[in-house]
Amino acid sequence: MAERLDEYLAHLAVERGIARNTLDAYGRDLRRYLLGLTQRGIGALHEVGRADVTAFVLALREGDGDRPPLAAGSAARALIAVRGLHRFAHREGRVPVDVAADVSPPGIPRRLPKALPVHDVLRLVEGAGGSDPRGLRDRAIVELLYSTGARISEAVGLVIDDIDAQARTVLLAGKGGRQRVVPIGRPALAAVQAYLVRGRPTLSSAGRGGPALFLNARGGRLSRQSAWQVLKSSAAAVGLSDAVSPHTLRHSFATHLMEAGADVRVVQELLGHASVTTTQVYTLVTINALREVYALAHPRALDAPRPGPPRENPPSVAEHGHDRED
Repeated sequence: MAERLDEYLAHLAVERGIARNTLDAYGRDLRRYLLGLTQRGIGALHEVGRADVTAFVLALREGDGDRPPLAAGSAARALIAVRGLHRFAHREGRVPVDVAADVSPPGIPRRLPKALPVHDVLRLVEGAGGSDPRGLRDRAIVELLYSTGARISEAVGLVIDDIDAQARTVLLAGKGGRQRVVPIGRPALAAVQAYLVRGRPTLSSAGRGGPALFLNARGGRLSRQSAWQVLKSSAAAVGLSDAVSPHTLRHSFATHLMEAGADVRVVQELLGHASVTTTQVYTLVTINALREVYALAHPRALDAPRPGPPRENPPSVAEHGHDRED
């Protein structure tokens, strides 16, 4: 079974171009799956039955041994990996039947992306960083994330030549190595250029960061975890620590575009989504915002009727027994 797993992971990496983080996650899930099969006395994939796959999903959701239960989303991802392994083995003629094909993942509640209001994003970007080299870098990171909608991993993967100051664009390498060119706003570009002139030379002198755009204090490429810490520290400095996650600025970028009337296909291209279905979740966000405005503004939106226009001859004080206040 270990050999089949290696074949499948190599197929994902070489032929499908799956991103490294996704590949690592699939590898962990599948090694757990094969360990469970071994513990059930199964030594080869052709011995696996549908009940074994279902038992694995149940163990993920309920926990087994010293492993805590997984959330529905994590369990669904693990099942996707398992189904992919069995589909691959069947297609390659390693097993006669794809026993995992009709095993359904656990239901996942649809959660809308969390986005900050525009005024909170402005507080965040304007309060980020400082005048020292690391502060200039931090300001550039936060500005770039919101201006381009880049993932943190995409931002730390940038090299200097990916920034085209003349065209005001950034070349981002997304999942699966897919590249896209996105615009960058003037404030973000100014922050990046300030960092390149007054911050990066000092950081690069501490080591050999090569062409990497964002460097750490030792002169090496900034890691994704460190970039996330930059965002968290910047948020904490302006009192937004509870509301900010690694994807918050990306979600805010997309939501604010949609609220301003951007076409969903344009937002899809900017975000680098392979399918427009992924992007359409932001239409739900904007519909919710429109619904709130409608409920407050439309005279027939509420259950109870609104007061009509004032009568031509308003009732006298005597009719009410007290003074009226306009």
